[in-house]
Amino acid sequence: MLGYFGPAGTFTHQALKSLGQSDARPFSSVTTAIAAAKDGDVEASLVPIENSVEGGVSATLDTLASMGDLQILREVVIPVQFGLYVRPGTTLGQVRNVITHSHAAAQCRGWLEAHLPKEADITESGSTAGAAKEVSDPFSRYDAAICAAVAADMYRLVPAAESIADNPDAQTRFVLVGPRGHLPQRTGDDRTTVVAYMREDHSGALLDILHQFAFRGINLSRIESRPTKGRLGSYSFSIDAVGHADDERMAAALKGLHRVCEEVVFLGSYPHAVIDGEQPAGQVPTPDASTDQAYREAEIWFARVTGRQPADQINAD
Repeated sequence: MLGYFGPAGTFTHQALKSLGQSDARPFSSVTTAIAAAKDGDVEASLVPIENSVEGGVSATLDTLASMGDLQILREVVIPVQFGLYVRPGTTLGQVRNVITHSHAAAQCRGWLEAHLPKEADITESGSTAGAAKEVSDPFSRYDAAICAAVAADMYRLVPAAESIADNPDAQTRFVLVGPRGHLPQRTGDDRTTVVAYMREDHSGALLDILHQFAFRGINLSRIESRPTKGRLGSYSFSIDAVGHADDERMAAALKGLHRVCEEVVFLGSYPHAVIDGEQPAGQVPTPDASTDQAYREAEIWFARVTGRQPADQINAD
């Protein structure tokens, strides 16, 4: 059984359904969902990691960095569309009190200012699904919930307005997290996630990290700084790099990170999620000098001119 950041009716639940999972266990927080996967209470847990409007999900990034012995098995990306849902019989003009999650409120702010009365109040809650449940109570003081259609259907609400997000192209990315084990097989269209901790704070410390990827022709699709929870000014860097650990260039970059960083948390290599046939963000052609073939040819050349065995043969011996 899989776990997920609940409750039922959230976008995480919707993303889980896209995996063909009908039987799954909701958890009240990202941390408990990931801990359940680590402890073996569930096979793996689906949690949000990034939104195209709001950016990275801090709880997920920090838990993955600190909990240890975890890896990302796959990712799911779904479009995020919100509606304003009410109890049957309530009209848009009657809406005065709205409840929703803070991220939903932020993504619909422009529409709400343009279409709701000036005296309307927006209250932030724990989840959009929880907001829908609250509004479904006929005695609730809230007139409407901003939520996904899946939550509205679950609690028998009707739309006062649909597709109210300010950005119609908004998407959220989710990752399926499980105990560390064998990596998913390389597909040629993959992503690798790591957390890099600087060895010391000095001029160019971040450049030292970025250099490991840049000069090997590896593109980054996401990089975010996160406080290490220690002294002020101490940060780690959560990084998504395009490629797989089985790629020669990526393996070399990871080894380089280990040399220049105090600590590197490797969170796995896994296939890119492709949406409607579109090329994943961050996917660019690999430079000729950074292909696996180029690395193998360089290894053979070095062995020939030095009279040594190629590294792969030494390791095999």
